[in-house]
Amino acid sequence: MSRARARHEKIKTRDRILNTSLSLFNYVGEPNVTTLLISDELDISPGNLYYHFKSKGDIVEELFDQFEAEMLDLLAVPEDADISLDQQSFFLHLMFETVARYRFLYQDLVNVLSRYDQLQTRFRRLLKKKTNAFLVICQSFRRQNMMTIEEEELHSLCEQLTLTACYWISFDSLSHLNDRESVDPGRGVYQMLHLVMPYLAGQQQAELRLISQDYL
Repeated sequence: MSRARARHEKIKTRDRILNTSLSLFNYVGEPNVTTLLISDELDISPGNLYYHFKSKGDIVEELFDQFEAEMLDLLAVPEDADISLDQQSFFLHLMFETVARYRFLYQDLVNVLSRYDQLQTRFRRLLKKKTNAFLVICQSFRRQNMMTIEEEELHSLCEQLTLTACYWISFDSLSHLNDRESVDPGRGVYQMLHLVMPYLAGQQQAELRLISQDYL
């Protein structure tokens, strides 16, 4: 086997380990998954798995790297942009899809972060960036005279939006404890839109109400 082919196979196996681990973490919960279960699911030897990742913690950290990169890219909302209601909805749609894709982090958030200290600071940074992204969007609405809200209420609303985005997966999972694959990001988007709706002007309220129906 040539060096190039060997390197390709190594990358391919590494990706398979990450993808399978992510599926198992989401389906049965990260604390219930062992490296032996991952290797059995992939039909590879434990030694082959350890060749790529020294521990389950290394797998969790690399999956978090992927999640963090996707979220940071999404949360980079331009502060001077005139954001439309459609753009806000699409932003929430992408956010909830990302959260659903890495939902093992959110299904048992405190437990997971308590066992992986190195991820706690990074996750808190993401929370702050989420709140700031919501603030930028709402400030854009105010600037365009689409939203009326006092400063104190604005910050409270943005914290509520962050809270909902953070714990929606856990709440949604309670509706179908026996089916961890049944996750509906659209219902989360619907709730977020209705948190913003009361502060919008009449025309924008009606428009956002119509948009929200697509997520039910």
